[in-house]
Amino acid sequence: MGKSRTKRFKRPQFSPTGDCQAEAAAANGTEPEEDDGPAAELLEKLQHPSAEVRECACAGLARLVQQRPALPGLARRDAVRRLGPLLLDPSLAVRETAAGALRNLSACGGFEVCGDMVTKDIMTPLVALLKECSTGLDSNEMSPQEKKDQNRNSIENIANEAVNVLWNICECSSRAVSIFNKEGCLEIVLKYLSRFSTNVDLAISVAYCLQTVTEDNPELLKSFSAPALHVLESAMLSPVNSMEYILLKTLVAGTIWNLKDIIPSKSQAEIINAILKILSEVLEMDAGETVLQMKEAETQRIKTAAETEDTLQNVNGDDLIEDDEMEGIPQRRKVRRKAFISDLLPPTDKELRETIALLTAQQTALEIIVNMCCSEDPTDDEWEELSSSDESDSFMENSLSECGGQLLSPLCLSHEVHTALTNYLIPKKIFEKTAFPNSTAVDVCSRNPSWKPLIRKMSTIQCRALVCLQSLVSLLDVDHLGGPAALQTLAQHLSQLLFSQPDFAKHVDFLEAISSALRALLQTVASKNIPQTIGCFLLEVATKDPSLVVAGEALDALFDVFADGKEAERASVQIKLLSALKEFQPVFKMKIRKEGRAKYSPDQLCVLDNVKMNLRRFVAYQETVEKKLTT
Repeated sequence: MGKSRTKRFKRPQFSPTGDCQAEAAAANGTEPEEDDGPAAELLEKLQHPSAEVRECACAGLARLVQQRPALPGLARRDAVRRLGPLLLDPSLAVRETAAGALRNLSACGGFEVCGDMVTKDIMTPLVALLKECSTGLDSNEMSPQEKKDQNRNSIENIANEAVNVLWNICECSSRAVSIFNKEGCLEIVLKYLSRFSTNVDLAISVAYCLQTVTEDNPELLKSFSAPALHVLESAMLSPVNSMEYILLKTLVAGTIWNLKDIIPSKSQAEIINAILKILSEVLEMDAGETVLQMKEAETQRIKTAAETEDTLQNVNGDDLIEDDEMEGIPQRRKVRRKAFISDLLPPTDKELRETIALLTAQQTALEIIVNMCCSEDPTDDEWEELSSSDESDSFMENSLSECGGQLLSPLCLSHEVHTALTNYLIPKKIFEKTAFPNSTAVDVCSRNPSWKPLIRKMSTIQCRALVCLQSLVSLLDVDHLGGPAALQTLAQHLSQLLFSQPDFAKHVDFLEAISSALRALLQTVASKNIPQTIGCFLLEVATKDPSLVVAGEALDALFDVFADGKEAERASVQIKLLSALKEFQPVFKMKIRKEGRAKYSPDQLCVLDNVKMNLRRFVAYQETVEKKLTT
């Protein structure tokens, strides 16, 4: 059976605030400016003798680069070459803010800006900074405790910003990846990753970067020694199960999958089982329920902090004295409002950050599974036949960090992936993720501006699950998908999704993903001579639904699902699609003429006219199909 190959997923460009232009403008209370006056002033201040002024200028540029119209002006004034030296500024604060400005520039500028940054040699000071941070972390361990903690935090914060710059640039520039290889950056970032138990944020940034640079990079793969693999193993097997660590382990699992060609053959089954065990555990979690629980936790935390603040204020009464009135008062009676507010209120985005980490982990897990299902041979559009086995799900009796041995062929890798997918019930979990996001969670997020972006993230998980489902339906045996009855249920589920999604999910990605999943399911069902649930359902919606808009969507889905392929041709004949559409065609045209202007908007009428034209063409195509099959 012919199968279409699914595209491999690349991560979207990181944006520190979501929509760079709109959100930055909103945060500053201004619209983006067309001239580059602010850029010129800020860039001048980068040369100021005061470290504090240089730091403020870098922070200003970090905000300015988020306004897309400001980018050309910054390019004209050579912002990259002027920011680059500040990565090695004597002041740690300046280094951090300069790296932050370059991070935002690389994230908001995209491929063109990142390419320009490499051309202007940002990699030289960036690599030097990464090396200095690595050395600084080692030397700090010999310092007194108080100084050690302070400097290590600063250095790790700088390293985190620098790794994000490196990640963004390597995502967009093959030349940057080549420099990464030649300058020995792997050893540096792995040292940062090894600190995952004390700085998970830095470890996550490194894991993202590693997942990028290890993809299709055979030169780098040669540099992975046994100790390097051991660092990855330790991070992936971390016993901590906070949502940040779940994201970290998912990203590391994706990196290890990229390294599969250097894993010894005797460890292949264990490695694949370990990866898919992690992905299975990530997908097991209910994202909608997590959103509700974490939002409630945030609400309770803020409420408790406010109540505690009121209690302390009442207890101290008149002892709550402003700073300028405290002179001469015994120290034990000083209670300042500003001090205890900051002590009692943890970072306000704690729960939000954890929730985003889980949603990102689930999206990443689905993308890794899709990539695992892609053909190893770019010229081969079909996978070899897969079969199940009794492989144990135990992990690494022999350590992942063993090197050498014969490599497995793509056929054997496919076999092991198939086994692990079915052992961990991943098809069932992916099926569950294709359902619409929890409506209560969507409602809660929609009423809270800082949580509202999570609606789109939940919708993206649904789309990724649909693409993943398409791959699995094409690759797995019917029995491993639950048998014919499960496929019929799945067909009905997908068909209903197509016509009942809330407005936020009506976007191109969703429609493309669900159409592809339906098409793959149709091919599998037809090839196994399973009764057509899909076509019958779509045909019924198209011909029976009172709304022309819904009928038009159903017709569009029919056109897409039955567009081509031998299985689709046989299925269309089985359900007598041609005769049904020929009978419905004049009815559809008449309803548009009679009801159109009264019930539907001009945009809807334009879409319906296109559907009407496509219906005529599709009927002609089906006549050709039926003639071919009956002669």
